[in-house]
Amino acid sequence: MQLYPATAIESLEFNKVCDLLLHKCRTDAARERVQSIRFHVRMEHMQKELLQVNEFKMVLQTGDHFPNDFTRNITRELKLLQITGGVLTGEQLLFCNQLALNMKDILQWFRKNNDLFPTLEAISDKVVYEKKITELITSVVDETGVVRDTASKDLMYIRSELGKARHAARRTFDGVLRKLGKAGYLADISESFYNGRRTAAVLAEYKRIVKGILHGESDTQKTVFIEPEETIDLNNEIFSLERSEQKEIQRILVQATKDLSEFGPQLEGYYHISGIYDFIRAKANLAVDMNAHMPRLSPHAVIQLVKAYHPLLLLRNKQSGKPTIPLNISLDRNNRILIISGPNAGGKTVSMKTVGLLQLMVQAGMLIPADENSEVGVFRQLMVQIGDTQSIEHELSTYSAHLQDMKYFMDFANGKTLFFIDELGSGSDPNLGGAFAEAIVEDMASKNALGIITTHYLNLKVMAGKVKGIFNGAMAFDEEKLEPLYQLTVGKPGSSYTFAIAQRSGLSPKVIARAKELTQREHFKLDKMLLQTEQQSVRLGDKEKELDRLLKINEQLKKNLETVTDKEKIKQQHDILNLQNKIKKEELEYLRDTERKFKQIIQDWKKADNKQEVITAAENVLFRKKNVQTNAAAAKKADKAYELTGGKPHIGNLVRNKINHQVGILTEFRDKKAIVQIGKLPFTVNIDEWLVVRKKAEGKEK
Repeated sequence: MQLYPATAIESLEFNKVCDLLLHKCRTDAARERVQSIRFHVRMEHMQKELLQVNEFKMVLQTGDHFPNDFTRNITRELKLLQITGGVLTGEQLLFCNQLALNMKDILQWFRKNNDLFPTLEAISDKVVYEKKITELITSVVDETGVVRDTASKDLMYIRSELGKARHAARRTFDGVLRKLGKAGYLADISESFYNGRRTAAVLAEYKRIVKGILHGESDTQKTVFIEPEETIDLNNEIFSLERSEQKEIQRILVQATKDLSEFGPQLEGYYHISGIYDFIRAKANLAVDMNAHMPRLSPHAVIQLVKAYHPLLLLRNKQSGKPTIPLNISLDRNNRILIISGPNAGGKTVSMKTVGLLQLMVQAGMLIPADENSEVGVFRQLMVQIGDTQSIEHELSTYSAHLQDMKYFMDFANGKTLFFIDELGSGSDPNLGGAFAEAIVEDMASKNALGIITTHYLNLKVMAGKVKGIFNGAMAFDEEKLEPLYQLTVGKPGSSYTFAIAQRSGLSPKVIARAKELTQREHFKLDKMLLQTEQQSVRLGDKEKELDRLLKINEQLKKNLETVTDKEKIKQQHDILNLQNKIKKEELEYLRDTERKFKQIIQDWKKADNKQEVITAAENVLFRKKNVQTNAAAAKKADKAYELTGGKPHIGNLVRNKINHQVGILTEFRDKKAIVQIGKLPFTVNIDEWLVVRKKAEGKEK
C-alpha cells in the first residue's frame, strides 16, 4: 500500500498499535516482523493472515495451549552452522535441540486437533520433524549442555583417570592439613585456591618450615598460601588431564557441529516458523484485549463498519472504567465522501482516525474492534492530512503546506484511494478557504476516491446534497448539558455550536450577544436550523432507545408466553396418552377375561350332562364379544373424525363415550350427572365416562 505522507502511520496512530503488539511478542523474530510490518493490497494475502489470527484467537479463548514455547534468539548459532570450522558450545547445541523438539510438539498438536485450524496448520504443513537432530545432540550433551562421558572413548578414559587423580590429591592434601593443623601452623581459614591449585593457608612465621610452592600471601602479610610438596606431582597430573579433557571436548564439539550443519536448513526453517507463530500469537492476544473480530472482506473499495471502536481509546477507557461510544459508518461507490461537521472536541477527528486506523490494521492482517458483520475492502493508496503540516525548513505556512498536500491528493487519487482530511480549508480567509475546499471536494469526488473530511464550512455541508457521492455526518451535542456526545449521525450536517461552546467556556453574555449581531443573518439562520435539527435528532434517538428497550421487553414476554404454552401442550398430550393407555388396558383385561371364560365353557361342556346350559353360557360370552367388536368399529370410526384434546369438560364441548365411542355435545351439568345431546336426543350420563374431543378438520384450522 502506498502511504502519503511518510508520517501517515503516525497521524493515524498505527505506530502506537504496533507498540502494543511488540509487548505481546516473546521472540526477537516476531518483533522484527512487527517492525517491518506490511500492508497487503491483495485480498487473498489479507484473508490468509486474518484467518490465521482468528484461529489463534479461538485457541486462546478455548484455553488450549499452543506449544510454541521456544523463545530464544539463535540466529548466531544458525550462522555458525553455515561456517566451515564453526563450533557450537554444549549449551548452544542444547538450544538447537530444544528448537527441534518444540517443532515436534507443534506438529503433534496439529495432528491431535485434526484439521480444526487449517490456516495455522498450513504454515507448517510441509515441515518434517527430523529426529536425527535430537539423536545427534543428545548423544553428545546432557540436559544441562555438558558434554557426556560417553561422547567418546578417549573422553571416558580421561575423565576416569582425572577422577582418580583428584581423589588421590584430595586425600593427600587432607592428610597434610591434619598434620599442619596439629603442629599449629595453619591460619584460621586453613586453605584456599590460587591459579586453580589447592593451597594451605599457613601463618607467615612458619612459611620456611612448611615445604612446598609459595603462591601468594594475604593483604595483611600474616598468612601465606603454600602448595604442599606432597601434592605438587598430583596437581600437575590433574592439570595435564584437564587440558586433555578440554582438547577432547573441543574435538567432540567440532565434530558435532559439523554433523549438525547438515540439518542447518531444517533448523532455520523451524526457527522461521517459530517466529511466525509467535507473531500470530501476539496479534491474537491483542485482539482478545480489544475484543476484536474478523470482518468480511471485499475486493472492491468499500468500508462498512458496524459498532467499530478506536483501539487505543477503547483500551484506555477500559482501564479507567469509562464507556466508549461505537461508530457506524459506510463508504461505497454511491456514498464516497463523508463530510463530518459538529463542535470542536466533539469527536470528528477521532471518528475519522478510527476508520483509517482500522483499515490499516485489516490490511496488515490484524483483527479489528468492530462487529464481525463489518465489511472492509482493499485500497492501494491511503492519503492523510491531519494536524499542522507547516514546514519551517521549506518556509511553508500551515495553509501552504495544506495546499501542497491537496495538490498531491488531486494528482494521484483514484478509485482505489482512501483519504482523510481534517479541517479542510482551515488556515485561510473563511470565504476563500471555503471556496477552495468546495473545489477540492468536487475534484476528489470526480476521481471516485473514498474518504472522510471534517469541516466547519457551511458551503461544504450544503454541497453534500448537490454533488453525487457526497453525504453529511454530524457529531451529536447535548445543548442542555453543553457536552459532546461523541456519536456520529450519518445523513445530516451538524452545527458547530460556536455560541453554545462559548457559553460553556464562561464567555460574557454581552460578548456572545454582540457576536450574534455581527454574524451574517443567513449564516446564523442556517447554523440555528442545523442546531435545531440536531437536537431533534438527539431527542428522537432517545425515544428510539426507549422504544428498543420496550420491544426487547415485549420480545422476552413473548418468549415466556411461548414457553408456558409449550408446557401446557406437553401436559395435554401427556393426559391424552394416559387416557388412551387406560382404554387399551381395559380392552386387554376384557379379552383376557373372555379367554378364561371360554376355557371354562370347554371344561364344563366335557363334564356337563345338560349341554343346553353350557350353550346358553357360551351365547352370553359371544354376545358380549359381539358388543366389543361393535364398540371397536365405533372407536375406529370416531378416531377418523375426532381427536382427543383432554382437559376438564365444559358446556358446549364435544364429548365421546369411553365404551361405545358415541359423540355428543355437553349441554348441561346436573349435580354429579350431566346432559349429553346425541343427535336430537338428550341423555343423562355420568360425566366421568366421557372424554373431550374435537373434529379433526376443526383442529387443523385452529
